[in-house]
Amino acid sequence: MDENKIFDLSYCTLCPHECGIDRYAQTGFCNVGVNPVVSSIFPHKGEEPIISGEKGICNVFFAHCNLQCIFCQNHQISRNTKQSRNWLTDTKVIVDEIKSILNTGIGMVGFVSPSHQVAQMVDIVNSLNKSGYKPIIVYNSNGYDKVETLKMLEGIVDVYLPDLKYYDSTLALRFSGVSDYFQVASKAIKEMYRQKGSTLILNNEGLAEFGMIIRHLVLPGHANDSIKLLNFLAEEISPRLYISLMSQYYPPSGLKLPKELNQHVGKDEYQKVIEVLENHGFRGWVQDLISNQFYRPDFESNTPFAE
Repeated sequence: MDENKIFDLSYCTLCPHECGIDRYAQTGFCNVGVNPVVSSIFPHKGEEPIISGEKGICNVFFAHCNLQCIFCQNHQISRNTKQSRNWLTDTKVIVDEIKSILNTGIGMVGFVSPSHQVAQMVDIVNSLNKSGYKPIIVYNSNGYDKVETLKMLEGIVDVYLPDLKYYDSTLALRFSGVSDYFQVASKAIKEMYRQKGSTLILNNEGLAEFGMIIRHLVLPGHANDSIKLLNFLAEEISPRLYISLMSQYYPPSGLKLPKELNQHVGKDEYQKVIEVLENHGFRGWVQDLISNQFYRPDFESNTPFAE
C-alpha cells in the first residue's frame, strides 16, 4: 500500500481542521509536515487490562495534536509550539525501535494522538508488516477524527480507543479550542462502531484483538456533561459499548487553568456518573479516585510513566 496515493498530504484535509495546506512545503494547525514526529516509544502498562495485559503495550506517542486542551496531561509533547531534538522523525528509526519492543514478547502497538499523523502511522504499520511483524494495532485518539479518514483505516486498525470528551460545545471551546467537538467526535464514534460493533474479541492471552473501547475523563465540576455523554451513547449507539470511565484528572503543574479545573474530581460527582454508567448496562472499567496520584506522565524523563 502506498500511503501517498491514499492520504493526500499536498492538500491536507485528514483531520477536522481541514487546513488544506501542502505539508511537503509548510505546516498547518498541527505544525507537522510529511515526516513523522514521535516523542516517545516505550512499553506502557497503565492502560485498560485487556489493552496492556501483564507485559504492556508498545505505545508510540506522536508529538503535537489536533486539539490543544488547556489541561492536557501530555502537554510537554502535545503543544504544537514545542519542539525537541530528541523527538524521532525517521520512519526506519521509529520502526526499528518498535521492533525491539515487540521482540520482548509484546504483541500490541498503540498509536497515541494519531489523528494529525495518520499517513505517517500507516507508513509505520506497513513497514512493520513488510518486515514480518503483525502486531495488534490500537488507535488511541482524542476523538476529534474525520469520518472519511477513519474509513481509510478500516482493516488497518484492530482496536479503536477513542476519547469522547464533551457533550457541551461551550466546554469544548473553552477547554479544547473547538466548538464542534461533539458534532465531530460523535460521528467519528459512530464510524468506529460501524467498523467494530460493541463486541470485544480477545486472543488467547485475554488481550483485545478486535473492537472498540471509549474513554471518558470526568472533569471536576462537570459530572452532568459526562452523564449527557453516557445518555447519548446508550440512546444513539448502544448500551452494550465498552466504556473506560476515568477519574484520573489532575491539574498539571505549570498550566494556567480556570478555578474549576484546579482540583480533583470529587467522590460524589464521580459516583454519580458511575451510577448512570451502570444503569445503562455499559461494560468496561472505572477507576479508584486515587488514580489521579499515579497517571502523571513526565515526558522529559527517561520513564514518562512510573510503573
